[in-house]
Amino acid sequence: MTAYARQDISTAKRVVVKVGSSSISGDASWRIDMLVDALIRARGRGQEIILVSSGAIATAVSLMDLDGRPADLATQQAAAAVGQNVLLWRWQSSLDRFGVLAGQVLLTLSDLQEATPRSNARRAIERMLTLGVMPIVNENDTVATHEIRFGDNDRLSALVARLLRADALVLLSDIASLYTAPPDRPGSHPIDVIGPDDDLRSYEFGGKVVNSVGTGGAATKATAARLAQQAGVGALVTSADNVQEALAGHDVGTWFAPVEDGHPKTESLPIIPLDENEG
Repeated sequence: MTAYARQDISTAKRVVVKVGSSSISGDASWRIDMLVDALIRARGRGQEIILVSSGAIATAVSLMDLDGRPADLATQQAAAAVGQNVLLWRWQSSLDRFGVLAGQVLLTLSDLQEATPRSNARRAIERMLTLGVMPIVNENDTVATHEIRFGDNDRLSALVARLLRADALVLLSDIASLYTAPPDRPGSHPIDVIGPDDDLRSYEFGGKVVNSVGTGGAATKATAARLAQQAGVGALVTSADNVQEALAGHDVGTWFAPVEDGHPKTESLPIIPLDENEG
């Protein structure tokens, strides 16, 4: 059932949940158990959950004794290889408490722009779901170049939601909701609902309007939520600490109500081509 309203998330059949690096890396790794508890509870309601998890490079920074996120591409790629291994192990260790297996899916944005790898990814994820495996998707940062510098898993999660015809997308990070402007600016206030025809150019997310190319933070979440929204997938932006409430359809975060026909409106956004017969 497509989530046309925020409360519909609790009964949506298929939900893509994206978790940001800051929510699960370093001192925040304890949240993985909390997140898994909520995801398993949703599965108990009969929902199919696809997890998109950031954090590979951030996880590797302390393990490799690096002084912060590496600046050069080769070290970023090496760190991603180390961090992805540990990140998946942490998710699997938590899922072990419930006897659930994780399945790793590493993608680049180009994989979703070409018919053959796109179809292969969809078929594999669909099969994991029928087998009771929880798909855990991340960018393939070890081989990525453009994505590792300018891409983000917010956008990837929106494309995955589109690919799998998900009924809802939940974007979790360290912000409780989107604001009309940076939260510390006088007059700024949280946004409750954004309709598919609402003009977002008057809002500033992370110092950028949503139509600009964001490099992280609220800007990329707004752009990704808009991308999902215009593909007919309702999207919620909130904090990882609100995961329980978000998946239960409670009144948290900023809700992007989807178009009802799945056709793009307002801004021209790069929705991936998708043959309805694929998969």
